[in-house]
Amino acid sequence: MTLDAVKKLHPREHNEQIAARRAKLDRLKQQGIAPFKHGVTRDTTAAEFQQRYEGQGRDELAASNVEHRMTGRIRAVRMFGKAAFFQLEDGSARYQAFLAKDELGDAFQFCKELLEVGDIILLCGTAMKTKTDELTLRAKQVTLLTKSIRPLPEKFHGLSDVETRYRQRYLDLIVTPKTRETFLLRSRLMQVIRAFFDRHCFMEVETPMLHPIAGGATAKPFKTHHNTLHLDMFLRVAPELYLKRLVVGGFERVFEINRSFRNEGISTQHNPEFTMLEFYAAYCDYHQLMTLIEELLAAICVELKLDAANVTCGEQQISLVPPFARLTMKEAVLQHTNLVNDDLDDTAKLQAWLQRQGVAVDKKLTAAHLLVAVFDNFVEDKLQQPTFITAYPVEVSPLARRSDSDAGAVDRFELFICGRETANGFNELNDYDDQYERFCAQKLQRLAGDEEACEVDLDYVRALEYGLPPTAGAGIGIDRLTMLFTDNPSIRDVILFPQLRHTHES
Repeated sequence: MTLDAVKKLHPREHNEQIAARRAKLDRLKQQGIAPFKHGVTRDTTAAEFQQRYEGQGRDELAASNVEHRMTGRIRAVRMFGKAAFFQLEDGSARYQAFLAKDELGDAFQFCKELLEVGDIILLCGTAMKTKTDELTLRAKQVTLLTKSIRPLPEKFHGLSDVETRYRQRYLDLIVTPKTRETFLLRSRLMQVIRAFFDRHCFMEVETPMLHPIAGGATAKPFKTHHNTLHLDMFLRVAPELYLKRLVVGGFERVFEINRSFRNEGISTQHNPEFTMLEFYAAYCDYHQLMTLIEELLAAICVELKLDAANVTCGEQQISLVPPFARLTMKEAVLQHTNLVNDDLDDTAKLQAWLQRQGVAVDKKLTAAHLLVAVFDNFVEDKLQQPTFITAYPVEVSPLARRSDSDAGAVDRFELFICGRETANGFNELNDYDDQYERFCAQKLQRLAGDEEACEVDLDYVRALEYGLPPTAGAGIGIDRLTMLFTDNPSIRDVILFPQLRHTHES
């Protein structure tokens, strides 16, 4: 196949606006002006420029002769005959530049004819204030750094198409301030989390993303193949089993901010790859971890300068002031449905109730699985204020320690905020015989067709046989946490490049 044939298979978009900009690109090349420069430095960002001259008057600036080298993408142009105002933006802020023919000479005509919105330029000049007292850079020299051939969306309408925002995140970041603010906050959030766990004497670690056995959570994995080892492998669904191996090895407090992958549906709350915080502490129980999570969320509010008592989540005001409500799963079901206590362990009654609500029921499910189905479908979305749900059934918690007071339940919690699961934690199962039995029970479910059930991980059982100290661990979804603190209803709004259906252009 020839190069031209490949280009026909992958044609680039062309329209009148792109053609007009390409014509200017050709003019630049004909004039010997390089449209894509490198090795360019600046000495002042927009934010630094504003900070330096904040509060200074027009006369003070007129007397100053300090020159600044500033860069930016042109966001708007206003021409006034022999003068122009450019609105520019760099990675720190927006600023204004004043261009005058008297200052620039022949270069002014170049700016007028060949520069346009979207181009990236370097300006050298001094600070001034306009008649309306707007801080402005008076340009004495203008250099084109990068010529843009795609026009930005119209100023007042912005990027209104949601699909385009997700597919072309680079464009979304250029034109949508709220998007940039979301991801700046997300970055800050990660810094706060790391600092919090450092203060609490946790060690940050990294564990494998390629697993020979999919484990650590009940989820359908992505499968791949290692050619050299001739081995089928899985993208991790969770780092849990490796982190607990480290606790066995003597690292008593560990955490990992990890990318995990689950081959499941895509929704406003689910993305096939996502970021999760997992942490494990020896000689702690799950009650202490619930308190630690309350402290973490309170610390985030302080560091992000948010009012913990009034965090906006859609139309709700959420209070993240500890302590949070704590209910067992059965208590929550009784509180939010018309089921009575005697119904909750009765398979037939739960099946009948779910069917009356229009939920399809697998006749092979146990009462425990049906109770969870009731909770998932009819209770979870009602938990708007932060609520820890505890006492999960053993059948749906293959890695959690069995409760001493209720043989059918485990020492586990999930935290729900704004109707979304935000955290999951439990006392770790350190009885190797019990863990082996539960792995085997999960394998039976897998053989019966449950693609999310765990495999038997004999090496993990072997690790437990060396002795896992009393340990509690938890996971927190970073994406959902970001949704909460940025008041975004969809997980796609807090992931830079969310997974989308393929199109001919993707």
